[in-house]
Amino acid sequence: MHSSRVRLLRRHIAAQDMDRVADEAMKALVDNQAYWTGGWEEVLGELRELPAERRRELVHAVAERFPSVGDETESRCNALTLYALAADGLDDDPLAAERRKTLDDLGRQYSLWSATLFDLLAEAEWAAGRALSPAVVAVVRRSAQDRYCLDELVSLAKKLTEPVLNVGEAWAEQAMRDTADADGQALLAHAATATASKPTARWDKRAAALVDTLGPDRVRETVLSWLTLVGRPRTLPLDLRAYEANLNNAYDPYNANALRGLAWLLSVLPPHPDTPRALGALVETSLKKVAGLGPRNPKVANAGVIALARIDSEPALAELARLATRVTYKNTAKLLDSALEERAVALGLGREEIEELAVPAYGLTEVGRAEYRLGEATALLEVHGSKALLTWRNTTGKAVKSVPASVRRDHPDELTELKAAVKDVDKMLSAQTERLDRQFLARRTWPYATWRERYLDHPLVGTLARRLLWTVDGVTVGHADGELRTLTDDPVRTGHEVRLWHPVGHEPAEIVAWRDWLERHEITQPFKQAHREVYLLTDAERSTATYSNRFAAHFLRQHQFHSLAAVRGWRNKLRLCVDDEAPPATRELPQWGLRAEYWIEGDGEEYGIDTTDSGSYLRLRTDQVRFYPIDAPHNSAHCYGGEYGMWLRDGSDPVDPLPLDTIPPLVLSEVLRDVDLFVGVASVGNDPTWQDGGPDGRFREYWTSYGFGDLNQSAQTRRLLLDRLVPRLAIADRCTLEGRFLHVKGERHTYKIHLGSGNILMTLDDRYLCIVPKSNGGSPQGGYLPYEGDRMLAVILSKAMMLADDTEITDPTILSQL
Repeated sequence: MHSSRVRLLRRHIAAQDMDRVADEAMKALVDNQAYWTGGWEEVLGELRELPAERRRELVHAVAERFPSVGDETESRCNALTLYALAADGLDDDPLAAERRKTLDDLGRQYSLWSATLFDLLAEAEWAAGRALSPAVVAVVRRSAQDRYCLDELVSLAKKLTEPVLNVGEAWAEQAMRDTADADGQALLAHAATATASKPTARWDKRAAALVDTLGPDRVRETVLSWLTLVGRPRTLPLDLRAYEANLNNAYDPYNANALRGLAWLLSVLPPHPDTPRALGALVETSLKKVAGLGPRNPKVANAGVIALARIDSEPALAELARLATRVTYKNTAKLLDSALEERAVALGLGREEIEELAVPAYGLTEVGRAEYRLGEATALLEVHGSKALLTWRNTTGKAVKSVPASVRRDHPDELTELKAAVKDVDKMLSAQTERLDRQFLARRTWPYATWRERYLDHPLVGTLARRLLWTVDGVTVGHADGELRTLTDDPVRTGHEVRLWHPVGHEPAEIVAWRDWLERHEITQPFKQAHREVYLLTDAERSTATYSNRFAAHFLRQHQFHSLAAVRGWRNKLRLCVDDEAPPATRELPQWGLRAEYWIEGDGEEYGIDTTDSGSYLRLRTDQVRFYPIDAPHNSAHCYGGEYGMWLRDGSDPVDPLPLDTIPPLVLSEVLRDVDLFVGVASVGNDPTWQDGGPDGRFREYWTSYGFGDLNQSAQTRRLLLDRLVPRLAIADRCTLEGRFLHVKGERHTYKIHLGSGNILMTLDDRYLCIVPKSNGGSPQGGYLPYEGDRMLAVILSKAMMLADDTEITDPTILSQL
């Protein structure tokens, strides 16, 4: 508050003119945006010293002026705070109803503003004989988590011990219903004290005592049931301010401490197979992104990892290994790495071996298959491709479509476990697929017997390993008809050293022959291997010598690029529209002593148009790919552009980038393939709705050149596959491949589908047809495909199927364009 207004208010107080005090004070609150700082301390101190009669006059003066405050909750709350200070100790309470209404409104907010004197309102309610509602208690507790809030608010939050958790979240409300007794409430209260980065011995001792009182089975069953509710929509949606993130999808920060404590608590219990599954789900749920905020709550995710690391069981180790392939959030990923490294050291093994040994069988008794007898019915769990499938047979052995009634009635626990196993297998298959796809640069070799045990004959990993190509003592082999076989189908039954096969270094004729072999045996690989793109040095790269411009001058969706880079093992820092520097996207290759860099920068200048509400760029511009020794000083550049420079410390000398022709061909190919993937997936040129060129049309030229231009390496691979695939399609007589396009003849038009972007032109005038694929990208309708994971291939095939029968299209948004 301005010093002149402080002096004026103090003069009115000294003159005991309460009407003028009320007028000036309420004006000051509005003008000062309700912050109780800058001189208010002196004014409030003098108001407190006024005689009761003068304060009574001020109470009624504020009450008379209260309607002029308006409907803004913050303004009403501050006027009521002034009123509560004056009414302290008096019987007069003319604004009691307005205070209750304002408190109800506050209960729908995420937090109170940082300089609030809310403790005065709380004291007024207590003096009137009313407790604060649970929703208001929740907003006070959330506000007290803000580092900038006043000490009085922190003190108030400490006084509010009921309810034990904040209302508004399904899991917390269920937990409070399940713990009506004193011991259960004590458990929740102890969980809420988990504010440190990891549990202390004292915290564990208290937790163990509570578990002994309640019983470990009861604690585990109830806590696991609560965790299944974490992340569900709020039961009490919040009224968010215009500038706030979507906090209705975030965790309540007070309850988040309790979630951390419950995760730690589970690690105190005897190991149980359900516990790692629940903790893994908690980690992933806690790292889901919230618009304007980022991950929901990394601290809860980290608590889940710490709990898993403390559980000495194979399922817990398996969950750590699975999460290590999935988690991209830097701090949690680092914690997972440390947990696995510690376990590896404890067992005297390498990190890679721990990840291999950590993969459980999930009840599979042979590769990709298990049978369970439940009464007179039989359950069959089988892995088909990248999915697990649970089917049933009745007493006669006949397949039935649904779970037999006898199983539901007599074996509910076994049924629940089987359904959970299906989900676990699906998650682990996805994780192992990604791990194996990253093995090309790991330089791994295995003794033959070890490899068979951990890969080829492993009940789960074997479903992937048997669809890949390997080299045994230098001879390329695949698995078909129950045996490892050479290109000529000769069996290979023994060996010494095994490697994962990669097309680099093999003649084109041999690669094509293995593609034919896979097709002949109808083997669909879990990712591109035989059809994997190989990136060789171009003349332009030999000319530039130390950098590649092959993937420069693209515009990428930053957040999609960021997530994809993390999945592929790259480190990246989101570019914010601020005065700051950031390193390039980097992938460290310790087995080769190298570091790959992809130079990027933020694109755009307008905050809110080129950025998210939180200030991170929506798009990036791309530049060079370079290689350095792994220990070379790091480069960095300003977030919104400019030259990269090497950050030198302690008088160290700069390190030159390595000549591209010195990079091992396998490394060069895999790094450039990653970068091609980033561009192919994240480019704005892939967005079918950007025909107008995006903001101000400034990407129109790029969108057109990318969306209909020359094919990149992966699109060329796609074309080669379609050349073999199209003749087998039901619509083969309507399809032809010409250059960059798949031409599809419909009844209304002939269509050209670009093999890189999936964008469509209609002949004869090349008019653009916008068809937005579903989120799953569609899937080809039957037929053999040699590999999984090419979403764009699925999009192109689904579009072709639809356009070949264009008279049957019913979607009005598509029909309006035809």
